[in-house]
Amino acid sequence: MPSAAGRRAGAACRGRSDHLASLLVRGLPDWLMPLPDAETMRGIDRWAIEQRGIEGLDLMERAGAGVARAVERVAPDGPVAVVCGKGNNGGDGLVVARLLRDAGRRVSVLCVAPPRELAGDARTNLQRLPGQPPVRLDGSPWSGGERAGADPLGAGAVIVDALLGTGFRGEPRGTVAEAIDAINAAAAAGAAVVSVDVPSGVDASTGVVSGRAVGAAVTVTFHAAKPGLWIRPGKACAGAMEAIDIGIPRGAPADASIGLIEDSIAAALPRREPSGTKFTSGHVLVAGGSRGLTGAPAMAARASMRAGAGYVTACVPASLQAIMAGGGTPELMTIGLAENDGALTLEAVERVLDAGGRGGALALGPGLGRSEGAGAFARRLAQRADMAMVLDADGLNAHAGRLGELTGRSAPTVLTPHAGELARLLELDSAEIERNRLQHVRAAAEQAAAVVVLKGDDTLIAQPGGTVAVSPGGSPALATAGTGDVLTGVIAALLARGLDAFTAAAAGVWLHAQAGRLAARRVGSTEGVVASDVIAALPGARSPAPRGEGGEDG
Repeated sequence: MPSAAGRRAGAACRGRSDHLASLLVRGLPDWLMPLPDAETMRGIDRWAIEQRGIEGLDLMERAGAGVARAVERVAPDGPVAVVCGKGNNGGDGLVVARLLRDAGRRVSVLCVAPPRELAGDARTNLQRLPGQPPVRLDGSPWSGGERAGADPLGAGAVIVDALLGTGFRGEPRGTVAEAIDAINAAAAAGAAVVSVDVPSGVDASTGVVSGRAVGAAVTVTFHAAKPGLWIRPGKACAGAMEAIDIGIPRGAPADASIGLIEDSIAAALPRREPSGTKFTSGHVLVAGGSRGLTGAPAMAARASMRAGAGYVTACVPASLQAIMAGGGTPELMTIGLAENDGALTLEAVERVLDAGGRGGALALGPGLGRSEGAGAFARRLAQRADMAMVLDADGLNAHAGRLGELTGRSAPTVLTPHAGELARLLELDSAEIERNRLQHVRAAAEQAAAVVVLKGDDTLIAQPGGTVAVSPGGSPALATAGTGDVLTGVIAALLARGLDAFTAAAAGVWLHAQAGRLAARRVGSTEGVVASDVIAALPGARSPAPRGEGGEDG
């Protein structure tokens, strides 16, 4: 876990900085902080150097100075080991080493390749390095000079990871892989690791980790955070994040397709007008429920109410209607539907369609169960319902391997799977979903022609065409049963008020996470929160509040 100093260092990454706000970003709403991928960042660097006349050496100097400051914050004294690759990331590390040596710190510099292989700005900074030249990972000299010691990494209070930069993709191999393992072993023994721009082994554009990656306490990234620092599994490697200005001028062009949800999205949440009615406040139908699973539709319905819907109807098996009606929510309307032994059947579709005649939004799937009849009901209703829809839980399972059936819908559609449900939809293994969350959420959005919300601490909201919103997470209270049903109800309420599917999904994810944090403060413990606490916190969660650490589930 990052140290307190590391967490403070990451605070700068939480808001939109002045230089980042100046990016000429196209295609993202203003409530998303752009997360430029590796290709975009290469274009930004090239623009700064070739069109604005900024020296590459100056950019490298500022980058190294920012990392050196982070090292001083993490550990104001003690030895430092800087582990360098042979690219520009290694050049940044050499700047760090020079500045810390100039400040009187004892610094070992370790290179995974012969220093003679360094080129360009990295070679220039090698020539500027005072004191002992770089040595091998085991401390032996590359050519001449003194041995750094039997275990130079083990002696480091701080290790600077300057092995691989944002351009890296694939699996680390050879000496680089050995260096990553050595860094992680030293971290396990108590050393603090500061990564330069991105933890080595993490794909900066996607968060994919193939084989191994450095687990950092702090990552100092340059100009703007990259997607892989906010998307798991890369996010789990990054520790606290600090995005620093390295002198790229204002107005840098960027075509970012991924952005981090900011608190400014709260302005998109609908407010009730004095002249409004229960219908203008939004009508939500919740269709689901089965014997033993009445809690799920009940929570989705109550969440819709607390998220602002003015009129909510629970459509459940007829034998469960009395349970729903007597569940302590007198404001909730109920409709009993055709069933077979407590599970909805195909014959129930028409009744739900009739109830949706006033428009609004449909939340389909909570507590539905996996009977053959319930699956047929979900598929037929999803195809025929001419209203905005959130598809969740067993409504998703009914579409396993059938995502293409949703493309014919005439109204907006939002899917809210966790990794296991998305794996079933795409007919993949859940481990493969978790390995490359970004790729698979985008694929599902394309196949379904729908907005797809892949839940997690790094909840990803993808729309067809590739635009993705990323939740900052930090709401561990949501890792409890039923919170997924709450999210379904929240998004349905926002759809019922007329928000477009992408905005409704992103705003719903943001409000849901806010409510999780507020609920934890109210009950006094993250571990004590249940889904009903999150529902109760929804009205008060519309104002931004501090984030904690941890994950989301449900």
